[in-house]
Amino acid sequence: MQRRFLRVLQIGFTYMGTVVGAGFATGQEILQFFTRYGYWAVLTIALATALFIWLGGKMMLLAGEIGAKSYEDLNKALFGPAVGRLVSYFMLVVLLGVNAVMLAGAGTIFYENWNLPYQVGLLVTLVACYLMLRRGMNAILTINSIVVPFMLLFTAIVLYDTFTSPSGGRWLELTTDDSALRVWTAPLLYTAFNLAMAQAVLVPLGAGIKDRKAIRLGSLFGGIGIGFMLLAGHIALSSHMPGVQQYEIPMGGIARQLGYGIQFIYILLIFSEIFTTLIADIYGLVLQLQQRVAVPPDVLLLVILVLCYLLSQIGFGPLVKTLYPLFGLFSLGWLALMMLKKTRKRPGSD
Repeated sequence: MQRRFLRVLQIGFTYMGTVVGAGFATGQEILQFFTRYGYWAVLTIALATALFIWLGGKMMLLAGEIGAKSYEDLNKALFGPAVGRLVSYFMLVVLLGVNAVMLAGAGTIFYENWNLPYQVGLLVTLVACYLMLRRGMNAILTINSIVVPFMLLFTAIVLYDTFTSPSGGRWLELTTDDSALRVWTAPLLYTAFNLAMAQAVLVPLGAGIKDRKAIRLGSLFGGIGIGFMLLAGHIALSSHMPGVQQYEIPMGGIARQLGYGIQFIYILLIFSEIFTTLIADIYGLVLQLQQRVAVPPDVLLLVILVLCYLLSQIGFGPLVKTLYPLFGLFSLGWLALMMLKKTRKRPGSD
């Protein structure tokens, strides 16, 4: 029982750490997909949370059923061999773009909050990523189990501070001029994009865990945690609208008002969350490429890191605003097939 409990925590924290990346932890994704739609965001966040709980677990269960080695195996099971291969090629490009966003977010944190050059932030993150990823999946599980609980704690602190401020109730008052179609499409785009990206780590994670109940409970825990951080971020950002939109890292701007010590720790946690998603996505890319090219993993890792560095020169804000909605749109088809795909119980499983 204790072993299952620890496994559930590990799965949940890894799920949260994989989704809570640069756009999420910094506040950019929450602004773009939820806060901009005013009070409707509470309901759309609830929808996104339900989808994360349901489909995250389903993805891991399917990965275990087919013995997937990488996300390409899952895509072939969803789309068929030929189309699945094409989808995986597209996902390869998407993951490179997303990793560039993560890296750019790390560089922006160094520049906006620690008064260090943007390029220094990129290079420090790349070196740390290379050293960590040489340890494989265990490194991803360990770092998420450390970082995510602290992120949850400080998210609660920001939420408490927001509720005690004069503008703490603005999340119930903000309105939007956008159509109902756009409002309700946003959580589908957001969930589709993040779940499609989470394949990189959730597929090998699910394939390696035989305890189906632990996967379901881990997905429940992880999905609720993601929903809590989404809602807390939305409430905090709403209380500072519209001025908070001027920051490339909006949550960093809010943290400044909590005092230097809290701000430093919170910014460090934002960087850590960016880092956890970056190493998870790059790990998935290396696994996928290993099935295609006879190149040592360390060489593949270096090539991917160099490509991400080159793409990150575009900058964090422009990458999030242009790439995320576009990739979310392409991910809707993947989301629909995940909803329709049935899972089966494996012999001898719980």
